Amino acid sequence: MALTCHTNFSVPLVGAIDQGTSSTRFLVFNAQTSEVVCQYQVEIRQSFPKEGWVEEDPQEILQSVCECVEKVCEMLTHMNISTDLIKAIGVTNQRETTLVWDKETGLPLYNAIVWMDLRTQSTVDRLISKTPGGNKNHLKTGLPISTYFSAVKLRWLMDHIEEVAHAVDTHTAMFGTVDSWLVWCLTGGVDGGIHCTDVSNASRTLLFNINTLQWDLELCSMLKYQSAALVGQMCLKDGQAKNTYGTGCFLLRNTGTKPVMSDHGLLTTVAYKLGPDRPACYALEGSVAIAGAVVRWLKDNMGIIQSSAEIEKLAASVGTSYGCYFVPAFSGLYAPYWEPNARGIICGLTQFTTRNHLAFAALEAVCFQTKEILDAMNQDSGVPLTQLQVDGGMTCNQLLMQLQADILCIPVVKPTMSETTALGAAMAAGSADGVSVWNINTEHSVTTERYQPQINPNETEFRYARWKKAVQKAMNWETAESGNGMVFTQKYIFLHTRTHTTFCH
Repeated sequence: MALTCHTNFSVPLVGAIDQGTSSTRFLVFNAQTSEVVCQYQVEIRQSFPKEGWVEEDPQEILQSVCECVEKVCEMLTHMNISTDLIKAIGVTNQRETTLVWDKETGLPLYNAIVWMDLRTQSTVDRLISKTPGGNKNHLKTGLPISTYFSAVKLRWLMDHIEEVAHAVDTHTAMFGTVDSWLVWCLTGGVDGGIHCTDVSNASRTLLFNINTLQWDLELCSMLKYQSAALVGQMCLKDGQAKNTYGTGCFLLRNTGTKPVMSDHGLLTTVAYKLGPDRPACYALEGSVAIAGAVVRWLKDNMGIIQSSAEIEKLAASVGTSYGCYFVPAFSGLYAPYWEPNARGIICGLTQFTTRNHLAFAALEAVCFQTKEILDAMNQDSGVPLTQLQVDGGMTCNQLLMQLQADILCIPVVKPTMSETTALGAAMAAGSADGVSVWNINTEHSVTTERYQPQINPNETEFRYARWKKAVQKAMNWETAESGNGMVFTQKYIFLHTRTHTTFCH
């Protein structure tokens, strides 16, 4: 990035650590104008030890934060801006990802289990079987019992990782989401580090009562990232909404100071609480597991594209999926279905289908999933959205944004300053008691791009109906007999070996 010299720069600054599923960033904002002064980004590696398992290294996450902060401080120095002007640092993070570490050594006891990980399905099934009527929804938490949330991941760690079980027995185990791990390490670690979280992250653990805003002993014995974007987009009033397109897709609608329970498969979550004496604000949320991750899958697993940016060019070259529909249910389906046994499916293939059509179908799938959530949200609220505010890495794809407007049949509005998640964290930090360098109630002029629907709504409904048909094909793919796949593999290996041996003789 170009560096500008500021010899008399004295405006208060606020930093934001944006620790996401696939990358970490540190950004510094001008507290008076909301402009980004400088930023730095580092990618995060994911590991997949078994099918359905997704892990990340907690030490790599921490190191990526340290590297980003160091690089930005160097940039500020080159720009002749004192780092003393940074008055506060906010944290926004991948929410449900779960860590356990030892408070005496400061070392992680296992890798971080990422939010989309599926290994805890048997734990989920067992918990649901104990509820009256097998009801998966929990009114205290506002969440369904699902592999998505932190408590079941913690239970798995306690049951399967000896080091975790021992640390729990000796009272040296510390549990947290990514924000807790980072804050503890950055405030001293073993030398008095602060072990804390906020209500928006706590509300995603399945251990937090969203009505009392307290940890719930009953839930504990039974055994947040998008909220920052909601603040950054200034969706601070009842009825305002935003959709973040990242590794997954997360649509939140502010419902004010009272939690609204969904009848259509959405989550009720704590959106934010901007100070100890201020009320908590709640949101309805629709969560999609696979959005930007489908682009990464096309690149890393299938080799269809060489870079994430290439997908727009490929898809635009054909402008249609030519009847091909893609349901990327790699981790089951989240909202509004909460169907863990669904699996990814591509259907409608013909000899004419090319990688270009697959690229278009992948982008279309992100838009269709968003439409499902928006439809559910409109039904729950009774007041349809008239436009959708968007942010996140995928919004730089202009074709995706136009597709989204066409499929929703409402305008899609994107701020030209796309770092709204980090901005929300900075705003919350800068307006905190004792800091007060940011007036969160002052609306700054924001330049936006607006995408208007351009196709006939009847065509949209036809394509959407075909995609919904594909979703039904993806349902209940994984069954109790799914272990047979391994048997078939073993037979193949055995037959191959036997044929080879016979040939040699």
